[in-house]
Amino acid sequence: MNNTEKVVALLKSIETGDAAPVAYINPTHYTQHNLGAADGLTGFGALLQALPKGSAKVNTVRAFQDGDYVVAHTDYNFFGPKIGFDIFRFEDGQIVEHWDNLQQTPTQPNPSGHSMIDGPAEIKDLDKTNENKNLVHQFVDDILVNGRMEKLQGYYKGDHYIQHNPQIGDGLSSLGAALDAMAKRGITMKYDKIHLVLGCGNFVLTASEGTFGGKPTVFYDLFRVENGKIAEHWDTIEAVPAKSEWKNQNGKF
Repeated sequence: MNNTEKVVALLKSIETGDAAPVAYINPTHYTQHNLGAADGLTGFGALLQALPKGSAKVNTVRAFQDGDYVVAHTDYNFFGPKIGFDIFRFEDGQIVEHWDNLQQTPTQPNPSGHSMIDGPAEIKDLDKTNENKNLVHQFVDDILVNGRMEKLQGYYKGDHYIQHNPQIGDGLSSLGAALDAMAKRGITMKYDKIHLVLGCGNFVLTASEGTFGGKPTVFYDLFRVENGKIAEHWDTIEAVPAKSEWKNQNGKF
């Protein structure tokens, strides 16, 4: 099994109860960044034990490897319906670190009829991985971190842009309208720092921290790049709980 296959099998074992994929986790060195789980392999096991029996469902729609990292994009029922991004870091064929970002699954599609998980999953343009990672990193830095909105249109092919955020429709025009509506309601969304940029071919994931509505928040954004332009976007947004609620002290990053 390659590392991507190991991750997909491990995630599926949350649903099936198959114990074998747990062997893909290093038993003595496993750093956990899900703040609802205690550190180490024992913390992962305790979290699974807390799940109501037979309630878990796991459907990983996209997964790819970038060096020692594997990214998975998954439709969960995990203490309720959620869409999640998981990042696993490997050493010597075993998982030694895990990050994730989960958002409750909306009950309705977004204004353009898309869910948070649907759309293409085929990885293409492997020879353009670094080029696409650089493009996406520059986009997030320009637009989401520094607010250089005059550069926005240059990252897209006209108004052609498929959006999976549950509140926003397709196209740059819909994005602009949604941001204006948020501003009028006094809701601010600010990216402060990009922590990870991981990609494979036409897919690139960024993991960033900032604030949403004034609260500390983690943003995971997955972009599909086509011919040097951003063509599609998926995301999850998760508020950081108060430190008194953390079950490990590793932080979200």
